[in-house]
Amino acid sequence: MSFASTLAISLWLVITQRWHGRLSHDDLTGVQKIHHRATPRVGGLGVMLGLLLGHLWAPPNVQALSEPMLWASLPAFLLGFAEDISRRVGVIPRLLATMGSGWLAWWLSGAALHRVDVPGLDWVLQWTLPAVLLTCIALAGVANSTNIIDGCNGQASLSIMVGLLGYAGLAWQVGDTDLMGLALLLTASAAGFFWINWPMGKLFLGDGGAYLLGFGLGWVAVLLVHGHPKVSAFAVLMVFVHPVTEVLFSMWRRLIKHTPSGQADRLHFHSLLLQRVVRRWLPGRSCLWHNSVTGLLVGSIGVTGAVLANLCHGSVLLSALLVLLLMLGYVAMYARLVRFRWCSPIGFLLGTGKHGGARGHLRGASTLRPGDRWPASPASVGRTGARSGSAPRPALAHRTSRRRHRGP
Repeated sequence: MSFASTLAISLWLVITQRWHGRLSHDDLTGVQKIHHRATPRVGGLGVMLGLLLGHLWAPPNVQALSEPMLWASLPAFLLGFAEDISRRVGVIPRLLATMGSGWLAWWLSGAALHRVDVPGLDWVLQWTLPAVLLTCIALAGVANSTNIIDGCNGQASLSIMVGLLGYAGLAWQVGDTDLMGLALLLTASAAGFFWINWPMGKLFLGDGGAYLLGFGLGWVAVLLVHGHPKVSAFAVLMVFVHPVTEVLFSMWRRLIKHTPSGQADRLHFHSLLLQRVVRRWLPGRSCLWHNSVTGLLVGSIGVTGAVLANLCHGSVLLSALLVLLLMLGYVAMYARLVRFRWCSPIGFLLGTGKHGGARGHLRGASTLRPGDRWPASPASVGRTGARSGSAPRPALAHRTSRRRHRGP
């Protein structure tokens, strides 16, 4: 019911955009934008209504879990939806709203993160205040990470579905069929939106939808850790490790570039993958093809973490080691995209090695504008003047053509 309701409502939003487009159409002027036509970004409305209808049709045991989650998600969803239609809600109010949703979820259910399988920290989390504060921060982090990875068609909704299916598998293994039902309810709603968003990009999730689905995913994770001591907290983190790593890495690279944490840019993993890999794989295809293929590739990255978490959820040490390896794997792939060769992820983070680490590469890439083509090698990065901090020059393809016709 949740899948069909979300699918139908999302399709209705696309068909009726001539009447609400003045409020709902996405802005095309942002530096991080990679779509080329006005598209409604109110898909979160379809997801919320689909969840409500799915909740009414769910078994009573599942309703007992989904009702407090839906009530608690309202602050995050409403402020995110207000930003979708007004573009005037700041980053701080939305962050506080997602944290407020976390506090409301604890107040309605009593569930909080009283353990994270870290010696010493678990002792602190025995008290209610630190546990609730950590729960609010964690839920806000997952909700905002979902919003950050919402860059290509199908990317955020597919990542959410993979994560929820991973949590459904963990809940099934520990015999919690009610929690599994909640995870599947959220999965069905995300799937209903996915088939409108991918591959044609007819409707965007928006901040409201990203916060809603991200909060739902995070709340399922909290319930797993709260109710099942045999499930490692690191295994729960492993299921959604890619978006979490994306947020932490984005904070780090903006710190070394001395840019505001809320400033949009084109240096997210999916942006680099689209520009430097997918466009070369599919040179004759349209921008829509590139967008959709990138969303499918990045959204599927979480499959590895979800499978590994279900295989080793009983071992804290093994789960923690795998989380670390997956995080380093993300950094290694990111470094490959900006350095054009494989290198040590630790050396890349610390700024060591032959090419001086991430600082120069990130600053050089940040000078490129939406219409520029990405360079093909580190040498070409140096020729643009990006490494020295000078202004970017015209597209590299033009200069290579001049070099080709230059006389002896």
